[in-house]
Amino acid sequence: MNVLIVYAHPESKSFNGALLDKSISVLKSCGHEVQVTDLYAIQFNPIASAADFHERRFPDALQYDREQKYAYEKGHFTSNIKTEIDKLLWCDFLILQFPLWWYSVPAILKGWFDRVLVNGVAYGKGKRLDAGGLKGRKAMLSFTTGCYSEMVEPDGLLGDLEVNLWHLNHGTLYYSGFEVLPPFAAWSIHYTTLEQRENYLEQ
Repeated sequence: MNVLIVYAHPESKSFNGALLDKSISVLKSCGHEVQVTDLYAIQFNPIASAADFHERRFPDALQYDREQKYAYEKGHFTSNIKTEIDKLLWCDFLILQFPLWWYSVPAILKGWFDRVLVNGVAYGKGKRLDAGGLKGRKAMLSFTTGCYSEMVEPDGLLGDLEVNLWHLNHGTLYYSGFEVLPPFAAWSIHYTTLEQRENYLEQ
């Protein structure tokens, strides 16, 4: 199986970094091929702009999603976006590894969605949900939090986790055709013991 891990944490010594290292080690030991996109390490630009295209279909006013489709068809993407699209199409399984910030992903990972899940590949012209462009692949969220698990129970202080993650699991991954697996969460990571962190790594 080909596995792509998109990693979004600014500190390599973080627990997210430990989860990434564990994932790579275990997946490779099981015989899987693994590629990693470390967004902070490559200083991935999260801002979608006209600079993403070598040539434009509509030069007078930027229509970003339409330019994405044209660029994919004609090969006019800049090399950094093309590289990420190639990785995405190569993988059978996508893992997103990140800290949960403001009920969502860090801005750098949101920018990866905007610039890499492109029109004509992930969605567009009948490509969505069960017929999404990335159908046949699996994906999952793996994240750390500053809160306790009981805080995101259906009646919890911060609301139901499943509802909180809907925009990611359904609106991004499933919309693009992925079979979405249950997420992995490491809770209240700053307040855990060494033993609990080791348990998370084993899980």
